[in-house]
Amino acid sequence: MVISRQSISFLSITALVMLLVGVVVVRGQTRDESWKRCGENDPDRAIEACSALIESGQLSGHDLARAFYSRASAYARKGVDDRAIQDYAQTLRLIPSFANAFYGRGWAYAHEGDYDHAIQDFDQALRLNPNLSDALRERGIAYTHKNDYDLAIRDYDHALRVNHGDAIAFYDRGAAYGHKRDYNHAIQDYDQALQLNPSFTEAFYGRGSAYAHKGDYDHAIQDFDQALRLNPSLVNAVYSRGVAYADKGDYDRAIADFDQALQLTPNDADPFYRRGVAYKHKGDFDRAIRDFDQAIRLNPSLADAYITRGNAYDLKRDYDRAIQDFDQALRLNPSSADAFYNRARVYEYKGDFDRAIPDYDQALRLKPSDADAFYGRGFAYSHNRDYDRAIQDYDQALRINPSYSAAFYNRSKAYAQRGDYLLAIADRGRFVWLKFGILGVTIRLCILTIAIALAFGFKRFRSN
Repeated sequence: MVISRQSISFLSITALVMLLVGVVVVRGQTRDESWKRCGENDPDRAIEACSALIESGQLSGHDLARAFYSRASAYARKGVDDRAIQDYAQTLRLIPSFANAFYGRGWAYAHEGDYDHAIQDFDQALRLNPNLSDALRERGIAYTHKNDYDLAIRDYDHALRVNHGDAIAFYDRGAAYGHKRDYNHAIQDYDQALQLNPSFTEAFYGRGSAYAHKGDYDHAIQDFDQALRLNPSLVNAVYSRGVAYADKGDYDRAIADFDQALQLTPNDADPFYRRGVAYKHKGDFDRAIRDFDQAIRLNPSLADAYITRGNAYDLKRDYDRAIQDFDQALRLNPSSADAFYNRARVYEYKGDFDRAIPDYDQALRLKPSDADAFYGRGFAYSHNRDYDRAIQDYDQALRINPSYSAAFYNRSKAYAQRGDYLLAIADRGRFVWLKFGILGVTIRLCILTIAIALAFGFKRFRSN
């Protein structure tokens, strides 16, 4: 989210400007000079001057509120949110109807991650000033952080009715739509933000992320490129571009981006993990495992890294280490259907079908529409000679994926073992059609015709 510290310092501070009568010396300066410094952008100089005014004992009423408000804004710009909150509270004690002080305190609460108190203060600010667009936008950000995207979008809508030229509000609404997986609306809002501000780096990055989620990796990469032209050290754009290249199957470029991301953030587990996945897809399992090792070292609770390292060990036929990794993944995330499924497959490779079947059961309990898990369990049942259950599982796999050629092939074998030869032949025909098309069917019919002819010829030869 885009949160501008400068917005705190310029929000209607003139609403508190009072005529100052007389000249007094505050810490070696005239009071006029102290007031001038109290309103400066440099937070340290402002805090010093405002503190001198507050501690002079010569201020009261609106003047004292003005000094507290200015110091609170300076603390907010500096990121000292607890002191900002205290000073905003003092401002509101003196002027309970000051909308901008509620806004400022809400901003400080939000910056601390206390979104409930932030929303309460933004509510108060908007009761006093319903068209305070900054409060609408910041309340929308707070709702977004609470995952209440509909309320966030409602606030951004209102903020844009008040100020249709607010590029940040378009950007923030686009982000909220993105969280709702409404990527078309997100892209439209990022477009608007970029029309208003063609150098809005975060909007290029946000639009690129939306395109990537839609599977439009070429447009995503173009936007990440543009974000990096504007900010070459934007590590999120480098990393996300690497993910987009990987999703396109361009693993060399993906690895180059993950390399660059690791130069910028060498202690981030995610680029190690993603680079490991890319190496695995390239068949370089040893490099993949080294990257997964690094990812796990940096983030020992990253269950996906254990699963993918387990897959790499599986591909190296180091089944015992693979099972150890799937075990650890399930300790970290007992609801991981992928970990159960992959462990079941490794048990199958080891010939331990009795252990494979319960893992497939768990995988299907967590992910009932997984055709591969039905197929795998059917395969295990077949090896245990439980052909009825095997056929039931192949049936389920084919309901989910009617083009699952391996399921037709293995169901045909199960039918044959059960003595259902016509069904077996029909399934074998479907397998050949899916695997080889019309040519395969033609060849199969030719072989069948030759076999029949040979059988009749052999019978006639025997009869003679």
